[in-house]
Amino acid sequence: MVNGESSYRRYLDGDQTAFDEIMRLYRNSLTFFINRIVHDLDAAEDLAIDTFMYLIVHRYRYNFKTSLKTYLFMIGRSRALDYIRHRGKFVMVELSEAERELPSEPSLEEIILLDEKKQSLNCALQQLPQDMQTAVHLVYFEDLSYEETAKVMKKNSKQVANLLYRAKVQLRSILGKDGVLI
Repeated sequence: MVNGESSYRRYLDGDQTAFDEIMRLYRNSLTFFINRIVHDLDAAEDLAIDTFMYLIVHRYRYNFKTSLKTYLFMIGRSRALDYIRHRGKFVMVELSEAERELPSEPSLEEIILLDEKKQSLNCALQQLPQDMQTAVHLVYFEDLSYEETAKVMKKNSKQVANLLYRAKVQLRSILGKDGVLI
């Protein structure tokens, strides 16, 4: 199994193909995460590339104390926030792109129901404060641990747990019992 840390060690040892592995592993998820912050796919792609360039230019700053994914997301978040500050406004991102892989050949009815649920969830998530949206995205869509999420968000694990708890409570009140907007 290829993981980012071993690929990065090989890259530091001179294996240029190892960086391609890192790009394949993290490019899409990093771009999607940044897009959730900046709400501009072109800018998100540029910022993701900038994040990988940072990793190349500052080769020895990564100290292997956290996962490479967490480190990249920390840099990406910082770049995205800098971009927003420079742009001067903060824009929310739709979650309609966060589709899970569908089973083979779903029926038309299943596709429509799934789309309706995604739209309801997206609408409900947009009603949450930005910190809650970010925590939900990192934990549930990117599968980061609370500790890794805390590092990306520059908070502690308890704050992340509290954000997620409050987000779930608010989502339940927004979506109701059946998961449909009230």
